[in-house]
Amino acid sequence: MTTWQERDLKLIWHPCSQMKDYEELPPIVVDHARGAWLYDESGKAYLDIISSWWANLLGHGNPVINDRIRKQLDKLEHVIFANFSHEPAITLAERLLKVLSKGLCKFHFNDNGSSSVEAALKMVFQYSIQTGHPEKKRFMCLSEGYHGETIGALSVGSMDLFARLYKPMMMDNIHVQAPDCYRCPFRKTRDHCACECFRFAEEAFAEHAGETCAIIVEPILQGSAGMRIYPALYLKKLRALCNAYDVKLICDEIATGFGRTGKLFACEHAGITPDVMTVSKGLTGGYMPMSITITTQEIYDAFYADYGAHKAFVHSHTYAGNPLGCAAAHGVLDVLEQDHVLEKAADTAAWLTGRMKDVFGSHPHVGEIRHIGLIHAMELVADKTTKQPFPGHKRLGYEIYRKVLKKGLVLRPLGDVLYFNPPLTISKDELDQAIAITKEAMDEVLGKASC
Repeated sequence: MTTWQERDLKLIWHPCSQMKDYEELPPIVVDHARGAWLYDESGKAYLDIISSWWANLLGHGNPVINDRIRKQLDKLEHVIFANFSHEPAITLAERLLKVLSKGLCKFHFNDNGSSSVEAALKMVFQYSIQTGHPEKKRFMCLSEGYHGETIGALSVGSMDLFARLYKPMMMDNIHVQAPDCYRCPFRKTRDHCACECFRFAEEAFAEHAGETCAIIVEPILQGSAGMRIYPALYLKKLRALCNAYDVKLICDEIATGFGRTGKLFACEHAGITPDVMTVSKGLTGGYMPMSITITTQEIYDAFYADYGAHKAFVHSHTYAGNPLGCAAAHGVLDVLEQDHVLEKAADTAAWLTGRMKDVFGSHPHVGEIRHIGLIHAMELVADKTTKQPFPGHKRLGYEIYRKVLKKGLVLRPLGDVLYFNPPLTISKDELDQAIAITKEAMDEVLGKASC
């Protein structure tokens, strides 16, 4: 009799994977999950320290979210969202309006993060045309940025790993050198600088703002770049620069929203309001594929006209405004509000910072431990003094990933950056288990690498 793994590999092409690797590391078939834990078909437990691709905000099988979805399922599972609506979507928009930065007030529902970004790009592009600026056709983005896998989203990303092959298909955008606080070209540190690196943005705006409709950024935290964290001052300066040059600011909060950085939205660290915000992942607690592109009255008004003016935003997704996704999002907001999750997570985050510094701070191959909210990342380097990385072909992060899987930990590195991005409800005991397993695996792999 064939196993589940064999049946999987016969038919399924997994995302973001070299399938040949699966010959040695076949897929783990998950049977059920609870809290921060996954359980495979044989009952083995795995601590999900990366929240199943950063989406599982409040743990698997959360009873409040489960109940919200269960009740909604008996009423309405889906309905076309053009010329129809429903209570869960309306009340979700009303609840989000109360917690968003002032000025964000119009909600365009989509069905995944990349789709939300695509909608944002098209929205601002069309806005520029309909407000008398057809010359503003290009976008700016930060180097090492990541905004999704669809062609438009790839075009405003700067991760060659994902985009290089598809460049002939992509838009010609302007890439601005992003802050890199670990390897700062101005020899400053994250906590003691005036964002000298902002000059790269100023230079790009001076040269290209006249042809640019918007700049898109991951606020405060560049996730796929290796959990790079930059100062809130940079984002504050960027908001002012956009205002000065009449360029719209799109903040991609898909990975940073709903408490991941310690505040409900990362933009709050800088006290700014973007012109467009995209949210997904934590929006539904990782339960349902849903996203929202949120914008201002000003942008919305540029599309409001008689039908014959052809100014409508003709952009749609079949599952836009899905009632089950909206129900899950209501459950997330219920838990965040009633259980004081962000306050408790802040205490856990402070404790985790101290623990990681104690355990890994003096490690000869841990170049930096960076953190924001409960997100903690360690960058592994060959030489701590020069910050020289390990050769990429060694795949040390991947080797550590393989080791920790056997020990019951789901830790999916970004190159040689190991990171924890757990559910906000994770316990200190569970984090201690993750630290112990990670340390053991690092010693096994890096001990050999140093020989």
